[in-house]
Amino acid sequence: MATPPPALRNKGRYLLAALALAGGLWACRRPESAVPPAPAQAIPAAVTPPTAHCLGPAPTVSPAPPPPLPLSGRLGLWVAEVDPVTLRSLRAVAENPNGVFPLASTYKQAVLWAVLQQFDAGTLLPTERFNVTRENQSLGNYPYDGTSVKDLTIRMIRNSDNTATDILHRRVGLRAVQAVADDLGLCHTRLILPTKAWWAARAGLSNTFNGSDRWEAATGEERAQLAAAIDADAQKYRSDFLQRKLDAYFDGDPNPADDLRVHNLSTPYEFATLLTHEYLRPGLSPRALAWQHEVAALGFGRSALREEALHNVAAFYGKGGNGWRILTYTGYLQTKDGHHIVYAFMQHGAGETYTMPNTRRAFAWINAAIDAVLRAKAVTEVQAATP
Repeated sequence: MATPPPALRNKGRYLLAALALAGGLWACRRPESAVPPAPAQAIPAAVTPPTAHCLGPAPTVSPAPPPPLPLSGRLGLWVAEVDPVTLRSLRAVAENPNGVFPLASTYKQAVLWAVLQQFDAGTLLPTERFNVTRENQSLGNYPYDGTSVKDLTIRMIRNSDNTATDILHRRVGLRAVQAVADDLGLCHTRLILPTKAWWAARAGLSNTFNGSDRWEAATGEERAQLAAAIDADAQKYRSDFLQRKLDAYFDGDPNPADDLRVHNLSTPYEFATLLTHEYLRPGLSPRALAWQHEVAALGFGRSALREEALHNVAAFYGKGGNGWRILTYTGYLQTKDGHHIVYAFMQHGAGETYTMPNTRRAFAWINAAIDAVLRAKAVTEVQAATP
């Protein structure tokens, strides 16, 4: 497979790109409509999700329609209409919904939720400011010194800024971000590593990672301790040195299986479940909800919806991520006629090292799956109305 041009090489092969720029694949970004009041504010409390055991595999649902455009590698998809009160899937289509995939930048939605939880707890202020240091600088662009927590969340979601993400991830605590999944019983979801930590592990720069055979199987306290040590190893290195080491790794014979050892992970079904709770029942105050909706709406995906569906969107919150042979797009949308749709697309081991050009192909499949879910509802309603 031909390598990407030099200007894209580092960014395309393993760096989580600023996916807001992916809108250039379309003629232009359409203006975003004002975000309506949060649906979560009007929803009564429901049964708390299980925390002492795993959620379990995805329910048996209809297969997703075939991708309209070719997509290589291992693929996963979960698209569902969810009940905003019970949060259960009303209708869904899927492809490999229980497969475990690298999340890349899409995991940053979980960091946002953890930040907002600590804002509500009074342990974090949106005006708190941070500088970029040798220790916390990750790969790619990064914020100016003195950037506030609120602006870091914007950069994290809108620009997919890795340094902004890592500053926030460490500020709330590695355990707090992992708890977003653990509290929902998402036993196949790992969210604990900041970006610089997984790249340091990938580049062979973490003695903790290199010296442990427990990382992949670790959970709970053991995983938290190992993650903290891997992250401490990563902070010893300048980002330009880390970049060079990753260049050397990817210029060799990289193994896609390594992605599953170092990246944050989930399944299409589990991550869609996380987003369902984050955007429909996040347990946040009105002030935190307003912050969430302002920032989450900046994530990429709305402009990629097909034209007819786009005009029916009342609210959209999403995020994407890419890396070396990895592409992910996940999000939630509410339609003007009352449908709540959650989707999670995951690609791993793609034939292309630089996967951003696959965005149009990925959303062609996501859009086809959304259409299939909504058509299934229409058929059910017609059948119910037939004497």
